[in-house]
Amino acid sequence: DRPPLNVTGKTVILVDDGLATGSSMMAAVQALQESQPAGIVIAVPAAPESTCREFAGIVDDVVCASMPTPFLAVGESFWDFTQVADDEVRELLSTPTTEASPEAGRPSPADLVAGVAIDAPGGVPPAEVLDDLIGDARVVLIGESSHGTHEFYDARAEITKWLIENKGFNAVAAEADWPDAYRVNRYVRGLGEDSTAEDALRGFQRFPAWMWRNTVVRDFVGWLRWHNGRCATDGRRPTGFYGLDLYSLHRSMQEVVGYLDTVDPAAAARARARYACFDHSAGDDGQAYGYAAAFGAGQSCEREAVEQLMELQRNAMQYLRHDGEPAHDELFYAQQNALTVRNAEAYYRGMFAGRVTSWNMRDKHMAQTLTALLDHLDDGARPGQGPARIVVWAHNSHVGDARATEVSADGQLTVGQLAREHYGDACRLIGFSTYAGTVTAASDWGGVAECKSVRPALPGSIEELLHETGKPAFYVPMHEGSPASAALEVVRIGRAIGVIYLPQTERQSHYFHVRPSDQFDAMIHID
Repeated sequence: DRPPLNVTGKTVILVDDGLATGSSMMAAVQALQESQPAGIVIAVPAAPESTCREFAGIVDDVVCASMPTPFLAVGESFWDFTQVADDEVRELLSTPTTEASPEAGRPSPADLVAGVAIDAPGGVPPAEVLDDLIGDARVVLIGESSHGTHEFYDARAEITKWLIENKGFNAVAAEADWPDAYRVNRYVRGLGEDSTAEDALRGFQRFPAWMWRNTVVRDFVGWLRWHNGRCATDGRRPTGFYGLDLYSLHRSMQEVVGYLDTVDPAAAARARARYACFDHSAGDDGQAYGYAAAFGAGQSCEREAVEQLMELQRNAMQYLRHDGEPAHDELFYAQQNALTVRNAEAYYRGMFAGRVTSWNMRDKHMAQTLTALLDHLDDGARPGQGPARIVVWAHNSHVGDARATEVSADGQLTVGQLAREHYGDACRLIGFSTYAGTVTAASDWGGVAECKSVRPALPGSIEELLHETGKPAFYVPMHEGSPASAALEVVRIGRAIGVIYLPQTERQSHYFHVRPSDQFDAMIHID
């Protein structure tokens, strides 16, 4: 029964639980414009990008927390779309929030986190903390919030050394191409032709080379060779270094043919004939092949890639006529290269079908490779050595559980989610974060590596919350029951810097919504 508000000369903020076509919001905007307000702002938690773009040209500002793609419905954009009664709203409005409660005598979210944070100098938690977190887990995924930060790489290497020496981990699987990483694997096992760790890393030629050809990885690879040398004298299991990624389409074809040349020249000739299908694409550019195959400008080589994989698998027992672990390892290496060719072929065609499609194909391949590697190492174990245990090195956006992020609404998966689903309690996910600093990154794909300043984290981000604890480097457990769980289970934005960093569009380019308590089992923050 109240009269209409007088909004003339005032800023009006229009809110809704989300927009689809935006027709009701358009009616509200048109009605309000007749009253000549000073400005109109639309603020909603979810809407299609096209609707937001349309309103941006009509009102003074549009604030949209998320723009799921594809946009199915407003309700589908929420983790919990349960209806809220008026009494609930009144109760919530009358209760001070934890974000603004220090004045009311309650600890702030940063205080709650600080209360459970454990100092981790250089990003490395105390041994007893790591021991408690890892337990009997067989798969530990350790992330990074950028691909070009020395501190993340250094801390991850030190944690991995501890896992190898104290928890029996015997493989490192990186977000790297299978052939390039296997060259490193041969070196750390005392095999191959490389005489130094730096030589072993020269296989990493593809952009971005700095991800793996850097001083931290070089020193870790050198340490791994030294560690395995000790294992050879005391009977312990050596530790290998492997790649999980699938970008090595043409390189993996070469490795399959090279392997068959040594064990079955006739099969090598058949492999060359099949893989010749890819010769019509530009050099070794998988993306050029995918574009041509996807849009009919060139033939698809799917059948040839599948046939070659099947033949190699069919003849596997024949190729193992040479007994011993080296023959078993080389066959496995060749089989994984053939699988990589098959999956890379599908990936490069699929990348033109949509971002989520290609992302999922890539992460599924990495998860598939992880499982195959675990099975292979178990098969090669000697009596009394116990099951294989693997450390995974990848970006937070792969390591974190996608179900705790906004990308899940798009149907996007991650290796972390797939690992949790497959291994359950035998899996741990650890994320890294930072507030500010510098990063090695490019401005566009294939660009020159630059040292860029990382802007201070945005308000409302998990990085800002961790920064406000005032601690320089610390570990935070994310498990339920922690006194900080109330702060960590709140949906916040989280930053992800890949090989490209665009500070000028940082909110759109590098942030997405996350629920930290469910995304990782623990986080390590280096401010």
